Amino acid sequence: MDLVTPPIEVESIEAESGPSRYFNRELGWLNFNLRVLQQAMDLDVPLLERVKFHQIFTTNLDEFFMKRVGGLKRQVSANVSALSFDGRTPVQQLADIRAAVLPMLEMQAKSIQDDIKPSLAQHGAYLLKWRDLTESEREFAQGYFRNNVFPVLTPMAVDPGHPFPFLSNLSLSLGVKLYHPKQEERLFARVKVPNVIASWLRLDLPENKSAHRFVSLVEVIRHNLGSLFPGMQVLSVTPFRVTRNADVERDEEDAEDLLELVEQELRERRFEKIVRLGHDPSADPWTLQFLMRELELTEQDVYELPAGLEFTTIGAMYDLDLTGCKYPAWTPTIPPRLSDDQADIFGVIRNGDLVVHHPYESFGDSVERFIRGAAADPKVLALKITLYRIGDSRSLMDSLIHAAEEGKQVVCLVELMARFDEQRNIFWAHQLERAGVHVAYGIVGLKTHTKLALVVRQEGERLRSYVHIGTGNYNIQTARLYTDIGLFTCRPHITEEVVELFHYLTGRSLKGNYKHILVGPVNLAPRFIEMIDREIANLNMGLPAGIIAKMNQLEDRRIIRALYRASQAGVPIKLLIRGFCTLRPGIPGLSENIQVSSIIGRFLEHSRIFYFRSGAEQEIDGRFFIGSADWMYRNLNRRVEIVAPIEDLSCRQRLWQILQVSLSDQRLAWDLCADGSYVRRTPTDAAAQPGSHAALMNIARDAAIVDTQRESEA
Repeated sequence: MDLVTPPIEVESIEAESGPSRYFNRELGWLNFNLRVLQQAMDLDVPLLERVKFHQIFTTNLDEFFMKRVGGLKRQVSANVSALSFDGRTPVQQLADIRAAVLPMLEMQAKSIQDDIKPSLAQHGAYLLKWRDLTESEREFAQGYFRNNVFPVLTPMAVDPGHPFPFLSNLSLSLGVKLYHPKQEERLFARVKVPNVIASWLRLDLPENKSAHRFVSLVEVIRHNLGSLFPGMQVLSVTPFRVTRNADVERDEEDAEDLLELVEQELRERRFEKIVRLGHDPSADPWTLQFLMRELELTEQDVYELPAGLEFTTIGAMYDLDLTGCKYPAWTPTIPPRLSDDQADIFGVIRNGDLVVHHPYESFGDSVERFIRGAAADPKVLALKITLYRIGDSRSLMDSLIHAAEEGKQVVCLVELMARFDEQRNIFWAHQLERAGVHVAYGIVGLKTHTKLALVVRQEGERLRSYVHIGTGNYNIQTARLYTDIGLFTCRPHITEEVVELFHYLTGRSLKGNYKHILVGPVNLAPRFIEMIDREIANLNMGLPAGIIAKMNQLEDRRIIRALYRASQAGVPIKLLIRGFCTLRPGIPGLSENIQVSSIIGRFLEHSRIFYFRSGAEQEIDGRFFIGSADWMYRNLNRRVEIVAPIEDLSCRQRLWQILQVSLSDQRLAWDLCADGSYVRRTPTDAAAQPGSHAALMNIARDAAIVDTQRESEA
């Protein structure tokens, strides 16, 4: 299944918008999630990794409804009729989204029922219905219910004396239709499935020692409801789940305290409108109608989940110890130049720029070491860092706190509005402030999305600055899963501009003439467009030209128009875009020189790398950049971003290698076609072409082995 855009007449090719030039953003994102789902259905992927991809697909879809569908519904409520880039109204987009999602849910259900459950059973892991339990297992589950579940449950009746209960976002509930024998009428009650209890009960009985047998908490509660409603007759039980809008308007300009504004928004978000009602295939029609009426939903907002709601938490099975059912364990290598853990990291950087590639190379032995070293070094006077999605990076936070306790000038730009990470970021902001760290929240109206750390060090009679510029967050957890690039440098022309950028973030600097780094929203878009247009000029002068760009998403119309111009001029363009791409490649007379591919696999492709041939005779002598910005309107105009040049030859060679390995991937890559469909590449020899992730692991491993051999010989 692909979300295909119908063929378009070529005569409209010069239109500024419309389906002749652009794919729909929302359908493009759903197409990305479809590729994730197809990873979950790929029998060459280890079983528990397929389970994990099913969970990622579900979580992605939840966030899509909260953010994108929630935003579209808000437009409809406000009678906004503005068209999307491809010419769709909000109402049309909502209809198209539903039409795209329903088949995906069917595909997921078929995969779970026909592949995942039988395959787990072959490895001794069983996901059971109540009817499948033995008598002793039912007794065990009933005892568990009485002792561990029953006291936590709160049945909520709905009648004139009991208003309809509040339903929290993504909460799983049972809608119970009851019959009152005295009043002779049907009644409704809601029982929330508590999220403080494991969603799957392991039937830990002596006879099950050699097997992993589970029943869902939904099933356990469902078949023990009689004890909650003594004297009543349970007519039906309908598991359901609601999704609330998270696309909330805020007025930052009038906010006296940004922290207080975000904390208030988090409180209010709990009560935002419901945008989706999901239910089991066994749903009772009367109960569904009751819920739709109470929640003010239409049939377009209601989604049957054919696999059953309990499988929205199937990711819990990933932790099972099943031989051969996961990818082989990967331990990130230590970058060769940092293999001596006693060496001064600042001395290493002074000897030449350093590029690191996560998760192939260790985040802890590079980025964390940089921050940890700055905190402990008595010569370091100041440490400044931007924090977007912090997660549970306690060791990193401890280093920042230690630096402040040592009397260093420590400044943290904490982005409070990193969606769905606000609460965690607020927690760390408070922790840092209590330790004496100077915490700022950036510039009103702009998200601070840049990944940037600055260390100022006293060296003799002068100050020297060192910077880390990354494509990924300072987040220890995601550094193990996301592919990201980091640059360490102390080149003065780079570090001086980074110092200016921090002044822009914390003060009132209006500097707009950054010469070496690209800064959003100051000069990022104009510089990119200038470099694209320069490739056209070089080609027209008979010089080598070409563009390669790797990013998460592509959507900005100015950039796309510039790429179309370059393609029309004959500039070869290769784009590696993991997520959605609204540019249409392969259109004769417009984009036939543009190739777009997407890599989906073990790791989440997250790095942003930009390459421009710039007339260079040797490809490696072209211009390379890395940074935090995708080619999206929000990144170029509504976020503080940094994209930095890579000037060191060995660093450029490293990036070129990454790009070439990615472009030649025959195992994990999908090619975007002119009609919007994606075609997966098929390796001619699967053993010889394991995919870019495996190839890059081998490269990192080989580099570490060579470094070890070199040390032993020395």
